[in-house]
Amino acid sequence: MELSEHLADAALKALLYEVDVQPKPGLVDPVDHLTHLDMDVFTFIDSAVSLQPYLKEFAQAGIDFQGDDLRDLFKIIRPIGIKAEKAMFLATENINTHKGAIFSLGILLAASGYDQNNISSVTQEMLQGLTENDFKDLDKKQNLSNGERMYLKYGVTGIRGEAQDGYPIVFDNSLPYLKSQSGNDFNNILLDTLMVIISQSYDSNVVKRGNMDALKNVQKFAQEILNVGGCGNLAGKKVLNDLNNYCNENNLSLGGSADLLIVTIFLSLI
Repeated sequence: MELSEHLADAALKALLYEVDVQPKPGLVDPVDHLTHLDMDVFTFIDSAVSLQPYLKEFAQAGIDFQGDDLRDLFKIIRPIGIKAEKAMFLATENINTHKGAIFSLGILLAASGYDQNNISSVTQEMLQGLTENDFKDLDKKQNLSNGERMYLKYGVTGIRGEAQDGYPIVFDNSLPYLKSQSGNDFNNILLDTLMVIISQSYDSNVVKRGNMDALKNVQKFAQEILNVGGCGNLAGKKVLNDLNNYCNENNLSLGGSADLLIVTIFLSLI
């Protein structure tokens, strides 16, 4: 199997694994989607399958890149990302299932194709100046994205900042955690990995639907789950249920954290 196919297959698996993990608070899974009533597991499967050719394109762009400035590689993959988003919206009847995942997987597929041994540092070089460029003159811009609104209101750089820094939450925390786990209950391992992410990430989806207090609350819930031993024991399941109820009652989405789980799974598979 050629490298681009291997990387694309790992990315597709990551998209499918993530949606199958359950119960995921504030997210779509096979048994619950109360905070996302316009979509279900099948919407996510349709979306993931529609992205397959573009996942390979992202990887191939990294493999083929021979320039001196890795920022040019990011310029090359941005149009691929736009094509992928169009395919997603066509497959889902205009529902945003994977826009954030397309952004992060696109970057990391290209970085992996370019140099699989230095993915984080390659990503940092690719994205030099990203937040400065994307967030300048926002006060004059109309039709702001969720991330742009969060930056203006709270100064939070969101997934752009995480990406520009080389995904430290993933490389320093969730990926080592996932790789350190063993056992047969892969669902609970991935749930606990998600809790590692939620406990540390500034998920702009939570802030968008709630506020900074809501973000702090979900972080505390996730950390408590880890403190009592994870989602696999009774104490962890109780707190997980409390977090799920909190998200449902407040209509909170943890979509940004889900995207980082997808990224973590992808990197663990390559």
